[in-house]
Amino acid sequence: MATDYDAPRKTEEDISEDSIEAIKARRTEKPTAVVDEDESELAEGYELPGADLSGEELLVRILPAQADEFTCASCFLVRHRSQIAREKGVLKYCMDCEG
Repeated sequence: MATDYDAPRKTEEDISEDSIEAIKARRTEKPTAVVDEDESELAEGYELPGADLSGEELLVRILPAQADEFTCASCFLVRHRSQIAREKGVLKYCMDCEG
């Protein structure tokens, strides 16, 4: 942003008046958002502890380990090979478990 050094400068009083006016303008310009949500629809998404889930079916696509991945022998998470911190025989450990 270019600055005009020849322009008259504002006093502190002018600056404070401008900022109050700007705040009032922003307050009236900002629309208030009213969210109309049905509580029963929200409640359907929550599962209570101990709920009977025997009728539910879990659909998950499982991918085999990729060539650039390993499974940590400590936390059993699949990680990228760049995360290998230590190898002990065939066991590999990630940086989080070794760090």
